[in-house]
Amino acid sequence: MQPPTLLAVPNVSEGRDEATIAAIGRAFAGAGDTGARPGDSDRTPSGAVRLLDVHSDRDHHRSVFTIAGEPRALADALLAGARAAVERIDVMHRDVGERSQSGQHPHVGALDVAPVVYLDERSRGAACAAALVVADRIGEELEVPAFLYGELTEGEPGTARTRAQLRRGGVAGLSRRLAEKPLAPDFGPRRMHPSAGATLLAARPPLVAFNVQLAAPANIADAQGIAALIREGGGEGLPGVRAIAVQLSGGIAQVSTNVERPFEIPLASVIEAVGRHAAIASAELVGLAPRVALEGLPADIPLPGFDPARHVIENALGC
Repeated sequence: MQPPTLLAVPNVSEGRDEATIAAIGRAFAGAGDTGARPGDSDRTPSGAVRLLDVHSDRDHHRSVFTIAGEPRALADALLAGARAAVERIDVMHRDVGERSQSGQHPHVGALDVAPVVYLDERSRGAACAAALVVADRIGEELEVPAFLYGELTEGEPGTARTRAQLRRGGVAGLSRRLAEKPLAPDFGPRRMHPSAGATLLAARPPLVAFNVQLAAPANIADAQGIAALIREGGGEGLPGVRAIAVQLSGGIAQVSTNVERPFEIPLASVIEAVGRHAAIASAELVGLAPRVALEGLPADIPLPGFDPARHVIENALGC
């Protein structure tokens, strides 16, 4: 029986150093020093892994990689990329002091999150198994504490641990909770890695990271108010939408969202919700999205860098 193709969307806490980002990308692609680029097909010892996309952001100080492959190959690639991130990124010292050094996006580790994504329910078991294998190996081989979140932690419905809970207070907050022992990692040492912090892992269906830049004169306070309104639980909350406000360079205010139910809540709904409160300058897709999530996007909202051949999941995978 043919193993399923899975995606993984590892996020690393580096969005400014191009050499570091490139080295980590080569590791995720299993490419050594061959200089692989998004879309290339490269061989790891256990099979083919493709690096589909790299999205780096200097303001968020973050890079989001999208890779695809069979479960065993994907697990090997995730570990290789994790090793490269651990060797090159020091969040434990960088994040002490001015926030401008650590970036706008909440995080707790060099390899901050590494979700394994299943595209249909038949592949869910394989994704869960791959995520658990990677978490175990990160904890054992790299000595980085690995925390599970999402459905891998769910007992009764509604009890799943979330990314936000683990990231609360950032690196310092998670370090404190580990030291005070109300929390223990699922794999690895019961202390933060001295430079690389911790890593969060999950298995999940696709979600869409989608940012909306507000037009002047809207400011960060406006973005904060809009994010509070449109996130799930807000006054105009969209189900499964997480939202924060980010101040970009040049004074641009951004509403940064994760749309966790993109088959039900298209990105056009996010645009509509934001647009009720401020004019929109542009939007930004981070990584890939399922085709249905992009249906109905207003043609008059610029989406810089978007390439349907690369950024629509079905097109990138040829299905």
